Amino acid sequence: MLNNIPSQYLIIGSSVMAVLMGTFVMFIRMRAQKKPVNARKIIIPPIAMSTGALMFIFEEFRVAPLQIVEAAAIGLIFSTVLIATSKFEVRQGAIFLKRSKAFFFILIGLLILRIILKLIFSNSLDIGELGGMFWILAFAMIVPWRIAMLWQFKKLEKTLDV
Repeated sequence: MLNNIPSQYLIIGSSVMAVLMGTFVMFIRMRAQKKPVNARKIIIPPIAMSTGALMFIFEEFRVAPLQIVEAAAIGLIFSTVLIATSKFEVRQGAIFLKRSKAFFFILIGLLILRIILKLIFSNSLDIGELGGMFWILAFAMIVPWRIAMLWQFKKLEKTLDV
């Protein structure tokens, strides 16, 4: 399926899509900071993203066990940065995500790093494998981040009930 498309076009296309998705995430995050947070809004993104695992049904997206461990480890490392910049505050009797200027720079930095890693590894890995590894990396980054956010949210929510 992907063999008919030259790899440089796939790399360029997926990099452009990553930039567009990163911009979309920043826009959504800015809008979300204006509305109160609830547990559902924290939990839905990783659940929605989990459907991407269906890509592994297809042979070209499957990765070796060591590559799974490597991608997941990098995702976990990246998640610590997101966890550190995601804080909540109580305003008007509701819980809001606190605005963090650092978050946007971190998101842009992660996006740039992702594109650089893609360019480096595209010479040694098949584009499908690379896509699978980056999905694992992103999922391993978002799940701990959202769990930490949910934990912080629930902790703060208990103080509102008292």
